[in-house]
Amino acid sequence: MKKRKIGSSDLQVSELGLGCMSLPTDLKAAQSVLDAAIDNGINYFDTADLYDKGTNEELVGTILKERRKDLIIATKAGNKWTAGEEGWKWDPSKQHIMKAVKQSLQRLQLDYIDLYQLHGGTMEDNVEETIEAFKVLKKEGIIREYGISSIRPTVIKRFLAQGSAVSVMMQYSLLDRRPEEYFPMIEQHGASVITRGTIAKGLLTDEGNARAEKMNGFASYSETDLQKTVQALSEKTTDLHAAAIAFALKQSAVASALIGARTPEQLQQTLNAYETVIDPQLLDELTRATAQHRYEQHRVES
Repeated sequence: MKKRKIGSSDLQVSELGLGCMSLPTDLKAAQSVLDAAIDNGINYFDTADLYDKGTNEELVGTILKERRKDLIIATKAGNKWTAGEEGWKWDPSKQHIMKAVKQSLQRLQLDYIDLYQLHGGTMEDNVEETIEAFKVLKKEGIIREYGISSIRPTVIKRFLAQGSAVSVMMQYSLLDRRPEEYFPMIEQHGASVITRGTIAKGLLTDEGNARAEKMNGFASYSETDLQKTVQALSEKTTDLHAAAIAFALKQSAVASALIGARTPEQLQQTLNAYETVIDPQLLDELTRATAQHRYEQHRVES
């Protein structure tokens, strides 16, 4: 599998990365997926302290620790569980991040984290304090690089401008092209995009039409527009899955496209899609069949 560099960093990651949130909680079942990913050239694995209240990190750490030196392991922080309460609270403070990273290291059974990401963000955050935490952790060798996972353009722009983040994780696909207008800005700051939602909740697969009929909408699409668009895409290609992967990786700003899998069979389907050669002319046709919606105004201002 080909590799790309994340931003201005030295991190070389596989073009497909594995988003670990969808892993089964059974150790043996999860290991079958992770082993298959590594055996097929995937070296980039992404988790978060929020997933299953840290259990996902424990699972990933237990399975990957023996092969750690060959891998790029990323996790996220900023969301805090409170004992005895439902849900979680947003806390991007330096105090919380410095505590959270230690807990993630323990769960992951690592001495350092390759890419540590802020798991969200608002314009009300004290971004200087948050970035200072990442700078300290990087200086101390606890993390190699840091980035942000966000869909809010103003939050992303401020975070990149005031620090030295190398990555922005964001939802991006043929059905959600809103981030494209911000790709030049991200690249200008020496960062890369890591895509999530690359196959749009399965809408960009052979099952896309059936899924679209059961959904009220997706991204900026209404229910009707979503069904029409997925149908139009399906009529242009017999392998929408492969086209979706190729579309995401066509962008120079993209370092890696995250995929999820609960079984080795699901993983293999995406690996097959990745290996499929897609005609550039077809990609252009598919792109023209989708809309480049802008972010809603309240998100731009938030």
